[in-house]
Amino acid sequence: QVQLVESGGGLVQAGGSLKLSCVASGRSFSSYVMGWFRQAPGKEREFVSRISQSGVRVYYADSVKGRFTISRDSAKNTVYLQMNSLKPEDTAVYYCTADTTGRWGYEPDYWGQGTQVTVSS
Repeated sequence: QVQLVESGGGLVQAGGSLKLSCVASGRSFSSYVMGWFRQAPGKEREFVSRISQSGVRVYYADSVKGRFTISRDSAKNTVYLQMNSLKPEDTAVYYCTADTTGRWGYEPDYWGQGTQVTVSS
């Protein structure tokens, strides 16, 4: 059983930055592929980014590439999403995810509760 708790969401103006954090309760954090998804009102949930167990391999959706950076800290059981140059289109609930099987490119098996990110014009 893995519990994921996100924080860092809020309101920011277009062009601004936010950093999301996600703390995982599992004792095998370093073996998980971690990631972020988001869902805007009236839209389907979409993939944002993922990071490998080692933190070396990362992948981003085209919509956020060059603006967002995913990272992880094994000592803190935490994954981060640094979001720069935010756009109103980035407004969504952001969900932290974990794949405890260590799969790459598959649906995660654990989800956080979500944190709201609102970007104003």
